[in-house]
Amino acid sequence: MKHQINASLQVIPIGHPADKTAYGLIDDAIGVIKKSGLRFRVTPMETVIEGPYDEVMNVIRAAQEILLDNGAQELVAHIKVHIHASRDISFEEKTANWES
Repeated sequence: MKHQINASLQVIPIGHPADKTAYGLIDDAIGVIKKSGLRFRVTPMETVIEGPYDEVMNVIRAAQEILLDNGAQELVAHIKVHIHASRDISFEEKTANWES
């Protein structure tokens, strides 16, 4: 897949070390996304990522792995992907009518 895609990721850590909250683990995952250099938007319920398919999927995997590496006993991940066969997908095309 050669076009830009959008994907949303919500991670829910289950069980965490005493020195880290669930939100702290989620912040770790968002940090991985930020370091990737891909466009992203954090929303109250999920983080949306934009970029080439393989890069986005690699970042989603790394964001899940950091939770487990940093002490989550398990996690639930909700992943949604929007792919178009012949063109790029962008944040703006979905939200321009609603942003002020």
